[in-house]
Amino acid sequence: MSIDSSGPTATPGFTRRDALRMAVAGGIGLGAAKVLPASAADAPLRANLKHSVARWTFPKLSVAELCQTVKGIGFAAIDLVGPEDWPTLKAHGVDSSMCNGAELGLTKGFAGREFHDQLVDRYTRHIDMVADAGYRNLICFSGNRNGMDSQQGLANAEAGLKRILGHAEKRGVVLVMELLNSRVDHPEYLCDHSAWGVELCQRLGSNNFGLLYDIYHMQIMEGDIIATIGRHHTFFKHYHTAGVPGRHEIGDQQELNYPAICRAIRDTGFDGYLAQEFIPTAPDPVGSLREAIRLCDV
Repeated sequence: MSIDSSGPTATPGFTRRDALRMAVAGGIGLGAAKVLPASAADAPLRANLKHSVARWTFPKLSVAELCQTVKGIGFAAIDLVGPEDWPTLKAHGVDSSMCNGAELGLTKGFAGREFHDQLVDRYTRHIDMVADAGYRNLICFSGNRNGMDSQQGLANAEAGLKRILGHAEKRGVVLVMELLNSRVDHPEYLCDHSAWGVELCQRLGSNNFGLLYDIYHMQIMEGDIIATIGRHHTFFKHYHTAGVPGRHEIGDQQELNYPAICRAIRDTGFDGYLAQEFIPTAPDPVGSLREAIRLCDV
C-alpha cells in the first residue's frame, strides 16, 4: 500500500498502514487456510451491482491468493491496488476497480496549493499508467485543512485538479476523491461532508471527476445515507462499505442496513463498483467477505 486511509478502530490517526502492521503481528487472523474455495451452497451472484474488495483489508493474503479468493466467491475485482500488482491481477483476470499510487497520502492533497506542483507531476504520470493498463478509476484526496476554511479549500482543490483534469479526460481516466470522516479517523481532513465534495464536482463540471462515497465515513459525519445517495448519486463514482461503529463486518451487529443501502444504489442505475472495506474480526475472515457480498448482492 502506498496510502494511509481508513483505520479499523475509533483511535484518531489509525491508518491502513497501521492495520497492515497489526495484522502481520497477529491482530487480524486469517486462520490456517489462506484461500477458500466457493462453497457448494454458494448461488451465483445476481450481479446487479459490481463487487470488489479493498486489498489492504486482507494483508495476510498475497495478491495472487486474494485474486483466487474473490473469484472463488464469484466476483473479480480488487480495490486500491498500485502498478506493482497490476500484472498479477491481469494474470488472474481480476479488475483493478480503484487504482492508487499517485497520491502523497491523506494529509497532503489538492486543497493545499503548496502540494500542487508535486501532485500534478505524479498524477500526470499515473494517469498514463492507469490508461495504458486499461483501467479507469484513480483515487485522490483533498488533504487536511491546515487552518484554511472550506471555501478556500474548494478554490485550491479546483485550481489544482484543473491542471490534470484535461489529461484525465483525454486518457479516459476518472479521478475519484474519497470522502472521509474527520470526527474519528482523520482529524482535519477537508473533504469530510458530501456537500463539500458535490460542490467541487459542480465547479469542475467533468464526468472524469467524482466522489468515492464511503458509507462508513459518511454515516459517522452526517448519516442520511440513502437520501444522500438518491440526491447526489450522479457525483458518486464508487462506494466503500464497513460497519459502524468500529469499521468491522457489515452484518446485523452494527447500525447500517446494507441490503437497503445497496438496493438504493442499485436503483440509481449505478454501473461502477461497490467495494468492501471492512476490517474482518471473525475467525474466518474470508467467510466474512463471502457474507458481506451476499448481503450486498441485491
